[in-house]
Amino acid sequence: MANKISINKLNFYYGEKLAIENLNLKIPANEIMSIIGPANSGITTLLRTMNRLCDLTPDVKIEGDVLLDGQSIFSEHSSVTELRRRVGIVFDVPTPLPMSIFDNVSYGPRLARKRNKKPLSEIVEKALTEAALWDEVKDRLKIPAMSLSGGQQQRLCLARVLALEPEVVLLDRPCSGLDPISTAKIEESLVELKKKFTIIISPHNTQQAARISDRVAFMLMGKLIEEGANIEVFSTPKDQRTNDYIRGRFG
Repeated sequence: MANKISINKLNFYYGEKLAIENLNLKIPANEIMSIIGPANSGITTLLRTMNRLCDLTPDVKIEGDVLLDGQSIFSEHSSVTELRRRVGIVFDVPTPLPMSIFDNVSYGPRLARKRNKKPLSEIVEKALTEAALWDEVKDRLKIPAMSLSGGQQQRLCLARVLALEPEVVLLDRPCSGLDPISTAKIEESLVELKKKFTIIISPHNTQQAARISDRVAFMLMGKLIEEGANIEVFSTPKDQRTNDYIRGRFG
C-alpha cells in the first residue's frame, strides 16, 4: 500500500529544546495510525507539524522533512492554506464556532466556493453523516452549536473538517473528555472514514488504540521507539519500553 505521509529524519526544536528527535515514520493511505505515548512524548507537536500549525509557534526550528504524496510540505511551492485543507485536524477540546450547526459545518466550504460547487446543504448533510451526527441534528440545524452535548460538539468539529474534503484527518485525543457512548460513536465513524481518508490519531488511552488502529507507533520523550501492525505491537512488542507502557507500568 502506498504511503500517504512519509516523515524523514525529523528534528523539531522549541528554541533550544529538542521536542522530536530523528523521527522516521511511514503512514500508509486509508489506514488508522495511532501514535501512543505518555505526556511530553512529542505526539501533539508531531500532529501539528503535519499540517504546519507549528508555523504559528514562535522560535521553532525544524530539520528533516515531511512528505505528503511524495511532496515536501515545507517546499516554497507548497501552499499552507491548501495543505491545511488536505490535512485537517481535530483537537482534544471541542471548539464550535459561535453560530448554528449548519453554519459551523458550511463555514469552510463557503469560503472555498471556487473549489467546491456543490450546494452547501448537500455538503453539510454529507459531512454530518460521515461524522455520525446527522440523525441527531437534522431537524435542528439552525440551533446554536454550543447547545450540543460535549460528544456532539466533538463530532461537529469532525464534520467541520470533513466538509472541506480532506485527504488526511489528524485527531489529537478527540475522546479524552467524552463519555463511553460518545467515544464509541466517534470510533465507529473513524473505522468507516478510513475507507475515504487516512487517519492519524493520538488516542486517549492504549485500549482505544488497540480497538481501532491498523498500525501503532509508540513515542517516548520525542523519540519513535517502535512502529508496526496493531496486533504485533500489542501482542509481541519488540521493545521492553513499549511492553511496559501498554501494560500500564508507566505513563
